[in-house]
Amino acid sequence: MAFDTKSQPPAGPEGDDEPTIGKGWVQGVALVMIFGFFVMGILAYRTYTASMPLPDKVVSQSGETVFTGAQVTRGQELFQARGLMQYGSIHGHGAYLGPDYTADYLRRAAESVTEQLQQAGNPQVHDAVVEQFRTNRYDEATKTLVYTDEQIKAFDALQKYYANYFGPESSKIGLLPNFITDPEQIHDLTAFFSWSAWAAAAERPGHNYTYTNNWPAEPLVDNGPTADLVVWSALSLVALLGGTGIMFAVYGRWSQKIGWHSNEAPVVSYRQPDEVVLTPSQRACVWFFVVISVLFFAQAMLGSLAEHYRADLSSFFGFDLAQWLPYNLARTWHLQLSLFWTAAAFLAAGIFLTPFITRKEPKKQHWLAYILLGAVALVVVGSLVSEALSVFGVISEGTLFSQQWEYLDLPRVWQILLTLGMFIWIAIVYRGLRARLKSTSMTGMPWLFFFSGLAIPAFYAVGLLAGSDVHFSVADFWRFWVVHLWVEDFLELFTTVMVAYIFVLLGVVRKRIAIGIIFLDIILYSAGGIIGTMHHLYFSGTPVEHMALGAFFSAAEVIPLTLLTVEAWTFLHLGSRQQSGDTKPFPHRWSVMFLVAVGFWNFLGAGVFGFLINLPIVSYYQIGTALTANHGHAAMMGVYGMLAVGLALFCFRYAIPENKWPEKAAKCSFWCLNIGLAWMVFATLLPLGVLQLYHSVNSGYFEARSLGYVTNPGNALLEWMRMPGDLIFILGGIVPLMYIGWVAARNFFGAPTTDELPEDTLYEELSAGTEEPETAARP
Repeated sequence: MAFDTKSQPPAGPEGDDEPTIGKGWVQGVALVMIFGFFVMGILAYRTYTASMPLPDKVVSQSGETVFTGAQVTRGQELFQARGLMQYGSIHGHGAYLGPDYTADYLRRAAESVTEQLQQAGNPQVHDAVVEQFRTNRYDEATKTLVYTDEQIKAFDALQKYYANYFGPESSKIGLLPNFITDPEQIHDLTAFFSWSAWAAAAERPGHNYTYTNNWPAEPLVDNGPTADLVVWSALSLVALLGGTGIMFAVYGRWSQKIGWHSNEAPVVSYRQPDEVVLTPSQRACVWFFVVISVLFFAQAMLGSLAEHYRADLSSFFGFDLAQWLPYNLARTWHLQLSLFWTAAAFLAAGIFLTPFITRKEPKKQHWLAYILLGAVALVVVGSLVSEALSVFGVISEGTLFSQQWEYLDLPRVWQILLTLGMFIWIAIVYRGLRARLKSTSMTGMPWLFFFSGLAIPAFYAVGLLAGSDVHFSVADFWRFWVVHLWVEDFLELFTTVMVAYIFVLLGVVRKRIAIGIIFLDIILYSAGGIIGTMHHLYFSGTPVEHMALGAFFSAAEVIPLTLLTVEAWTFLHLGSRQQSGDTKPFPHRWSVMFLVAVGFWNFLGAGVFGFLINLPIVSYYQIGTALTANHGHAAMMGVYGMLAVGLALFCFRYAIPENKWPEKAAKCSFWCLNIGLAWMVFATLLPLGVLQLYHSVNSGYFEARSLGYVTNPGNALLEWMRMPGDLIFILGGIVPLMYIGWVAARNFFGAPTTDELPEDTLYEELSAGTEEPETAARP
């Protein structure tokens, strides 16, 4: 399975020939993309037409209106605006300190109806409760839902419960004192919870399971695992085992022709950082990475604060911090900053690499970089301030400045500006690449770099379809295009292109090998990653095919991560093995070490921990528990966080003079970030998640998500055990990175710059590599 590549005549003024890929690989990528998005188009149609219905009104059996669909939507907007999705969850999606309000309402309503029927002397109470909740009384023609008298009394009782919960009791559970007290807002919130619970208990027309595939597990209404949950879990395992077996068979047969193994290993001498003069826009990127290190520090501190709430909910070392920085605001900022600083690193790296690719920089390019940095700073500060004002109730729900869905918390106006900013970024990159693109094949590396970069703003923009007032199932569909498809597929693609280009620029691998790796990764990641997005929508009120396809294809996402692990050893030695008798050291040891860490955490965090919770039967009991947080931290920080730090060190290495390079700080940062993350995962999140999963299966999902269980002494001890890891992570990992950024900033002024870079800017080829004998037959 050799990469069928061919070389073109020298392209462009640089005289650098750009190899291109064989037509079979291009057709393979096109087939995967067309198939994936064709299926996603069908699923989008089904999401709009077959998701849990939102009635125009909910009425009593006598026709009296209990609440309207408009009030449900206002409750949904309020749930987002006050940051409640960063405290608890709906249909399993959200934060994990507070309860899942779908499961919470369903349990409490079922208990209320049970008590009413017992007082009425009903001889078959359980059967009667099941009949009331599972019978679907929604009329599609009139868009009217009928509640029984007992369900209405339960609704009234729960209004009083939530008025107390979000009012006098709120300061005891990590929220602002008297968080929500307006009776109309309490009514609308309760209506939103009630609608989500109705869909979780009422059977889908023509089926014997509910709109949410019988989620949550609730014995009072006979909610239990469906046949689809079990069958598709088994088929997912088969897909994983079969796909992994095929991958190893192909790799074993053609291992010398795929991956990072180059049969043309050149012998090179690396130019040392003092020998490389940067362009003005590249030096501007230094400030990007300095700001990124500060944002990283702030994000980690907020994460530690959010963790403290789980260890000690009542106070912060004797201080009532919830009055000023409640849990839901701390988690909002923590999550948003994690996306901001990693995404900003990608933007800066794109600008930084562009002149190395073209070897010439357009005039005034650095001013555009500074304008982009200012725009990013404006969005970051503006969104954080708006989120705080929204949580505190200063900004009303459903406005351009109020908080939105989890992961897309930044208010609408800042979301739009961030999207525009990323399009401006790709325009800056295009401006730098334009001359090279005109003379290069569209399957060459410059175009691959541009297209993969263009996908970042394009697919982030899809999140604009998930407005605050959009139907929950529809919003979840588009929201996870950003959370999953944008992050786990197209950012992975851009990561692959950047890493491959870095090694090409360093002379480590030939371009034709790099192009082959990129096309192979596009196929492997996208084959499972596109449709695998649906594994987030098992219980969001979408039709069962979302679960079936999401489970099957998400299992395939583990296969390329396994391949990365197999290739890790070769990847680790890419920098050193091409040197032969040269006294100049490889200057990017710690950048490459961070890239190796990316591969490790990609396999463990995204692969192992992701697959652990993606099986439908497991997700049924664990969604919204610490196992989800375990996967999120290991995958997000382990992959994109480590990559961002590696890119920062790559930039800083050329911005800091050789005699001032803080080697020990880079080494300390690498080991402490990885040790701290491993401590976080294995000492706290993983054991907490396993115990919570066991409790969910053994005692019930409602019980496992209750505040009483989450904060019990045993769990609190595990939460406190995370503190040493956090200290190692922050003090030993982030602080040295900030120090490196400070050294880079100190040496920024007065450094020389150039608008044109020499050929082979970062290395000198001493001799060509030897061709290995062709032992594998071409397909």
